Amino acid sequence: MEFPRQSVNIEKILTYYQNDINMKNIDDLPCLIARSLSLVGDAWSMLILRDAHAGLTRFDQFRKSLGIAPTMLTKRLAALTQDGLLQTRRYSDRPPRDEYVLTQAGRDFLPVLLTIGAWGRKHRDATGVTRFFDEETGTEIEPLTIDKFTGAEIGTRPIRIVPPDET
Repeated sequence: MEFPRQSVNIEKILTYYQNDINMKNIDDLPCLIARSLSLVGDAWSMLILRDAHAGLTRFDQFRKSLGIAPTMLTKRLAALTQDGLLQTRRYSDRPPRDEYVLTQAGRDFLPVLLTIGAWGRKHRDATGVTRFFDEETGTEIEPLTIDKFTGAEIGTRPIRIVPPDET
């Protein structure tokens, strides 16, 4: 699909972001995509959130499911907890053991995960892959992102990026 030429001054936007980009402080950028990626932009974090949505809560469950090194898993779980996507809940006092459960922010990430999966199904080889089904209806989930105000499917209309100083 080709969009009509946009009225966005790309050079101005690029200059705006190039002047502000400091990858160590990506969560301070004025772009919410950048800020969000600073929390969940690595594959391990997204896969941990996927597994948490599937009901996994314990360190050993995540490790077995993902085949991730314990040190990396510890770092990712700590970051997801610190960033408010997971919270710890004590399930054993002796020895002290915590499980990791989704917060509201973590639960709100499910549509993003499913949309990434739908993109992969469309643009990558989708043979022999995991599929996601609605538990109540038994139908395969096919996410669709719709603009709340226009009712149009996202990606079917041109967009305009407006830096914060031009609102």
